[in-house]
Amino acid sequence: MKRREFLNLTMGALALAVVPASVKAEDYRKSKPTVWSAHTVDDALKALYGTSTIIESGVKVKAPKVASNGGAVPVDFSADMPIKSIAVFQDANPESAVVVYEATKYSVNKYSIKIKMAKSGTITVAALGQDGKVYGARVTLDVALGGCEG
Repeated sequence: MKRREFLNLTMGALALAVVPASVKAEDYRKSKPTVWSAHTVDDALKALYGTSTIIESGVKVKAPKVASNGGAVPVDFSADMPIKSIAVFQDANPESAVVVYEATKYSVNKYSIKIKMAKSGTITVAALGQDGKVYGARVTLDVALGGCEG
């Protein structure tokens, strides 16, 4: 085999190995539009998971007690169990849903995001477990006025 043919075959095989087979993600804005227009956390939870009751277990959420900038509140959250999806809600803005992530059995369910909050309020993280139950955690925080903690 000639060197050039060998390199072409090797590069072709490598290119096929790098291309993912398929990526499937549900578009929750199309499949569940009422989640994104819900004005309360309970209504958004019902629209997404069919219940507003969450089991306070298996999910952790961390945010500052006082956010100096309501335009970029850091939120870290995780689930230490097998889940199908995990979502973030807040009660400080007119619409309560922030984000929904799908998960697989291979997912590392640790997330860090920044959200906008117009005023002080509660952040709720809810996860749909593989067992069909909804687990979650809440944290309450103050948003400093004027972008400073003074």
